[in-house]
Amino acid sequence: MNSQPITIEKSFSVPLLKVWKAVTDPKEMKKWYFDIPDFTLEIDFKFSFEGGTDKREYIHLCKITEVNEYKKLSYSWKYKGIQGETNVSFELEDEGNSTTLKLTHSGLESFPANNPDLSWNSFYEGWSYLIGTSLKDYLGKN
Repeated sequence: MNSQPITIEKSFSVPLLKVWKAVTDPKEMKKWYFDIPDFTLEIDFKFSFEGGTDKREYIHLCKITEVNEYKKLSYSWKYKGIQGETNVSFELEDEGNSTTLKLTHSGLESFPANNPDLSWNSFYEGWSYLIGTSLKDYLGKN
């Protein structure tokens, strides 16, 4: 298993506040990410959501570990009934007329190596789509 964190950095031609809302407001998150209606932006807040493949759904169990308003959101990420725990962070940088978002997902080597759904490549493809396509399209329309 690849022990390198996944890092995806992308600039969007929108104000920082718009990107921050996209990654922290449950009504906005639902439009490009996952539907987490009770999401609350506070340390130790626990949330869960379902997602997966055509063959298997996974219950994601997460807990917010860091909030630096308008700059960084981090949370733990694990799965019900599966060994391993990882960390996801969204870091934002205000570039004036644009905003740079840096996503980092670390600790993936803690997941079972025999599950291809939880492989480094699977996560890389998923995050690349979410940040590079889904979030990009969402920010372009809203």
